[in-house]
Order: sequence, then structure tokens, then C-alpha cells
Amino acid sequence: MLKNFFKTAWRNMVRHKVHTMINVAGLALGITCCLFIFLWVQDEERIDNFHPNGKNLYTIYQTTTVNGKVNGIYLSPLKFADNKPNFLMEDIKNAIPEIKYEAYYATGYELPWGHAETFQVGEKIVKLEGSRAGKDFFKIFNYPIIAGSAETALHDMSGIAISRKMAAMFFNSPEQAIGKSLRYENKLNFVVSAVFEDVPAQSSLKFDFLLNWDAQKRLLEWSSNSFQTYIVLSPTADPERTSVKINQYLQPRLDKIPGVQTQIGLQRFGEQYLHGNFVNGKPEGGRIEYVRIFSEAAIFILIIACINFMNLATARSVKRAKEVGVRKVVGSGRGSLIGQFFGESLIFSFMAMLVSVVLLVVLLPAFAHFTGKDFNSPFLQISFWLSLFGLTLITGFIAGIYPALYLSSLQPVRILKGVLRFTQGAIWFRKGLTVFQFVLSIVLLIATLVITRQTNYVQSAHLGYDRENLIYVRIEGTLMKKDNYLLFKDQALKIPGVAMVDRSTEAPHAMNFVVADDINWQGKEKNASVGFKPASVGFDFVKIMALKLAYGRDFSAAIATDSSDAFMVNEEAVKQMDLTNPIGKWVSAWKKKGHIIAVLKDYHTQSLHEPIKPVIIDVKEGEYFGVILIKTQAGKTKDVLAGLTKIYKDINPNYPFAYQFVDQEYKKLYSSELIITQLSIVFAVVAIIISCLGLLGLVMFSAEQRVKEFGVRKVLGASLPQLTSLFAADFLQLIGIAFLIAAPLGWFAMIKWLQGFAYRIDLSWWIFALAGIISLFIAVATLSYQAVKTAMANPVKSLRTE
Repeated sequence: MLKNFFKTAWRNMVRHKVHTMINVAGLALGITCCLFIFLWVQDEERIDNFHPNGKNLYTIYQTTTVNGKVNGIYLSPLKFADNKPNFLMEDIKNAIPEIKYEAYYATGYELPWGHAETFQVGEKIVKLEGSRAGKDFFKIFNYPIIAGSAETALHDMSGIAISRKMAAMFFNSPEQAIGKSLRYENKLNFVVSAVFEDVPAQSSLKFDFLLNWDAQKRLLEWSSNSFQTYIVLSPTADPERTSVKINQYLQPRLDKIPGVQTQIGLQRFGEQYLHGNFVNGKPEGGRIEYVRIFSEAAIFILIIACINFMNLATARSVKRAKEVGVRKVVGSGRGSLIGQFFGESLIFSFMAMLVSVVLLVVLLPAFAHFTGKDFNSPFLQISFWLSLFGLTLITGFIAGIYPALYLSSLQPVRILKGVLRFTQGAIWFRKGLTVFQFVLSIVLLIATLVITRQTNYVQSAHLGYDRENLIYVRIEGTLMKKDNYLLFKDQALKIPGVAMVDRSTEAPHAMNFVVADDINWQGKEKNASVGFKPASVGFDFVKIMALKLAYGRDFSAAIATDSSDAFMVNEEAVKQMDLTNPIGKWVSAWKKKGHIIAVLKDYHTQSLHEPIKPVIIDVKEGEYFGVILIKTQAGKTKDVLAGLTKIYKDINPNYPFAYQFVDQEYKKLYSSELIITQLSIVFAVVAIIISCLGLLGLVMFSAEQRVKEFGVRKVLGASLPQLTSLFAADFLQLIGIAFLIAAPLGWFAMIKWLQGFAYRIDLSWWIFALAGIISLFIAVATLSYQAVKTAMANPVKSLRTE
């Protein structure tokens, strides 16, 4: 019997090739989208979830309440005494028995340590990304040691653990690297104590080398509390109770600041990547929202494809009706007919699966490049094939359930007499499916328009400073000496195309360091505390950044006291400091007491996810760290870089000339949003294409049902435009109903998504109108051919026989 089912189904498919191709294409598009989304979601969920200690591995975060305002951050408490850092969590493993392992890990803004660092072996000088970590790091995390020992990899202050890539770069192999010396930043020599396997793509921690944590004190580079603490709890430990013990241990060691409270929390390390946003001081939301959105999109697209199949199958019901009638007359039961139609649906589904696999093989490299992922080949994974097989069965079942039940219920007597009428309920059900298809498609279209517009907004928004033609170079090596910096500045200004040169302790888009404890000001309330974004800059900083002064004056090298007595703050700082008439008020910061000479108009120091923060700026031409800012004239950048390279190598020969463009680095802040935008566009287009195939199915069905009606109308004198508009009106009503349902759903979903941005677009009415117009235009294009074809049909053929 099964053989007969599939043989009959195959014959029907071959006989109606166009119908078969449309059905297979719709299902194949749906399954292919699901597969790509499945791979993307699977990769997102694998990030940081490959460590054997994963169930007991936790990140420590801190929740800080300042005068009622609650903030959360993935940094560990640190305080300075006599300008030396005091790591408050450093001995916590000895104090709390539930903690099995503990390790610090230094973090930065873009890279683990904030910037790439210079290593030299012989004549080879290379910049590489790395960090500093505690002794237990390789016991906590699964980064396999391939040469040396995990026990001793980070135990020596003069030792360094390097990656396989770094070992091959300098020493040809991991084995040859052990015991060899590397020159670090032209300051110190480190001996290779271990070589670890290259960090996998599924790790959120990225590094090519690790230095011993205590070596950082030796390097004397502490300028912030940018480090995290990771702990492994014993299997029997309760995280909540351990968190309470950590807070009991920590509180006596914290500085007592009026109005400020700090609490420690634990989050499973494997959850940090997807749940990395803070709400009310605790991790909540983050990239997991995108995982949910695209998981739902995959389900929606598959449902749309299945509805498309239902409508196309129903459109052929008139032609299949006599077949059903004959089969019932010769003895086929309803169960047999249901089996036959389910068999056809499964054949369609498996054919679509084969097409999807081919599309996956062809498009996977492009999709990996598109999303920035390094997908492992899914074709070697049993779980992939099981998932694909299950997805195919589910698709075939869902797509075939309505046609099978509907066609098998037809009465043979009425069919063979030529009297086939469909109930109003059946008609509305099919129309409802089409409306549902377009509701999902229009919601995806609205989401795509909003996400695209918001991404464009944050990338092109004016930040309060001019980031075009602005380059920055890290201050390192001999440039850390003031005289050498001034020499570089003087020679750089002589290069044709260089407009200005100045310096700052932070890149303009990367002021993520916050300080509050040591800053006081005139009129400060006893319990007041403001988290400032500090910067020490050169005299031309305001000009090179094109910042606007709200009031006051710019720094001036001609005024001797500006180096020792002058501060600038922004409008947000004035607001939070609760100052009136701030010009001339005294400020004390970094063991320096001076006066406010200007208030800057607010400008963004981070991404637009974050609100504008208070900024305080002073002049330090001789600061030993930070970046050099170089403003070039439009169109002269290439020539300028060639000149800068020569000057840099002359003044700082032991360091490679590495530069970044501020506008490009700023765009990297929104790399996730850009990928999501591109994926949204692709999936929205696919959903609309599949929906239009479903609409085509309903149009074909309606054309078969109304062929005699149109014949009569044409005989009675109806014109082609009248018939076409009459035919199309019903379907356009369906699109209108779908839009009325989709608009509020899309508005609600996008309002929730936009809440992740401190600065965001308004949901203007025209976004929804445009989504409706696009849907309407595509629908008209879909049904116009069939409408005209039906209206132009020869009425003699439809009316000559009963």
C-alpha cells in the first residue's frame, strides 16, 4: 500500500511540473532559512560553553548603587592606596572554602588588554593581542596546553604563555618555543613557559598570549579596574550562599563612600555572552534577544512555507476532486486517502530537504562570511542529520494535514455529479491562512525597516565631535617621553595634508574608564558621587575633535596656568554636580586643584547604547600613555600615512606603526547590529517571497472556482478592467486586514527592541505605511498575472458544458 501511495504521488508530481516546482521551492526556502538560523543560533549558544568546569564556573560582577541609581558591571572591586592597586578579591579562595579555583583576567575596551602589544624576536617585530591572568587560569578554562604544563604556565612572573600561532610565528613550532625569550614592548624579556592551542572561535575571551597576573605590578601599568574575576565552585556549593559569603568577606575591605553601596553577584560564565546587559544592576537580556528573535523568525518562516503548501494543494482540489470520488467509489476508505495525501506531502518535504541541503552546501561559506562566524561543517554531525530529518517530517506533516483531511472528506456522489461547492467556513479558513502568512511577513518587514533605520542612525549620528579623517596612534615606546612626542607632533604637522595633531589618554569612542572617588568640587554635597569619564589631553584637543563650547574658553598654551589649574567639564557633568554658574568654580582631581574654565556641549564617549556620561578634562602634554590624534585633510590620508610611517620609525624604531581610523572603530561598536540588520533583510525577503507563493495558491484556487462566474459576466458585457479589479479586490482586502493586525504587533515588538538603545529613532507612522505599501505592491504583482489571465479567458470554454 505504501508503495502505491508514493507511486501515485510521484505520478501526480511529474504530471503537474509547475505546481510541483512552486511547492518544492516554497518548502525548500523555508527549510533552508530554518537551517541557517539553526546553525547561527547553535553557534551563539556554544560560545563559552565548551569548558569542562562550565557548570560550576562563574563570573563575578558588581552592582553599585550611587544615590539611588543602580548600575551593574563585569568588573571586580579595586581600590588604590599610595597609588598602588589593592585587589580586593585576590585571596578569596583561601577565605571561602566553597571556591575551588580563582583567577583574575585583565580586560580592555576592544581587545583583552585594550590594545595590541609589541613583541620582538630578532628582527621580527609584531603586535599581538593578549592579556594577564591568574595562576589558576588554565585550571579553570579549557584552553589545552600543547607544550609545557598547565600547572606552571602562569606561575613565574618572568614567564609567558603563548598560542600555537604565536609560537609558529616566532619559533616555528610549540616545542621549540619553550624556554625561548621574547622582548616585550622593548622593556622586558619574557621566557615562554607554555604554549596553548589557538583560542577557538566559540570563546568570547580572545588572546594570543597571557602574562602572569603578578607581572602586571612589575610592569607598573595599572590605570583602571578593568579586570574580571572568575571562580570555580565545588560541585556541592550553592551559588547564592557563596555569593552571600563573598559579600561578607568583601564589605569590610571596601572604601566607605557616603551614598555608595557595592554588592557582588555571581553569573554562570557560559551565560555571560548571551545575557550580558544589565538591568537594575543585574545581568538580564543581551544577545539572547537576537537568538529568540531569529528562533521565532525560523518558526514563522517554516509556518509560512507550510501554509503556502496548503493553499497550493487546495488550489488544485477541484482537479483532484474527481480522483478522490473515483477512489472512494472503488473502495478506498478515508484513512487510505489521508495516507496518500500525507505521502505526497512527505515526498514534497523530502524533495525540498534535498534542495535545502544543496543550497546549504553552496551558501554556507557566504553565510559564514556574512555573519562573521566560523561554522564547523554540520554535515559530519549526527545531530544535524537527525534535526534535519525531524524538521522534514514535521514540515511534511504540518503542510499536509489540512489538504489530507479536507480532500479525503469530499462526498463522491456530489463530486461525480459535478456539484463541488466549498463551505463558507472552508473558504474563510484558507483566507485566514493567507492573512496569517502576510501578518508574519509584514511584522518581519516592519522589524527590518526599524532595525535598518536604527543601525543607520547609530552609525551616522552626530556624536558631538567630528570623527571623519581622524586617526589615532597609541603612545608607546620612546613616544612616552614628552620631548619625543613633541618632536613627532612637530614633524607630523609639516606633512602636507596634516591639519592638526594632539593627544588624549583615551580614543574618542573608547572612554570606558570611570572615576568618582578622588574628585571633589566647590559646593559638593556630603553624600554626592558622580562617575566621571576623565581625560588628560593636549592644548588643541577641543579643536581637533571639533567640540562645541557651551560657555567658557578653550585651553591655551599661552596661558601658563592652564597646565596646572584648568579643567573642562561637559553639560551632563554640570547637571550631575548640581552646579550653577560653574565657570570659575574649583575642582580637585588627581591630586590637582584647579578651576573650571569651560563647559563643553555634551558629546558621546561610547556607543549610543549608553547615555552620555559626565566628562572632566585637563591638560597634560607630558602624559606618558594614551593616544596621538591626527586630523588629515580630506583626500590626503594615503599620503599622510606614508609620511607618518617614516617619522614614526625614525623616532620609535622598535615599534611597528599601527594606526586606527576613529570612524571605522566607531562602526565596530555596532557590528552585531549590522549583522542582525543584514540577516533581517534576507529573512524578511524570503518570508515575503514564500507568502506570495501562498497568495498565488489562493489566486489559482479562486480562479478555478470563479471561471464560470467570470464567463457569465463577460458574456453580459463586463470589461477586462472591471473583471480584473473584481478579481483582485478580495485579495487586496486580505492584505489590508493583515496589515491592520501586523502594524500594532510590529510596533510593540520594535518598541521593546529599541529600549536597548539610550538614543534611538522614533517609530514614525511612515515606517508602517511603507511596510504596508511594499506588501501591497508585491501582492498586486503576484496576483495581477492570474487576474488578467482569468479575466481574458474565453467564456465559451467555461460555459459550453455542465
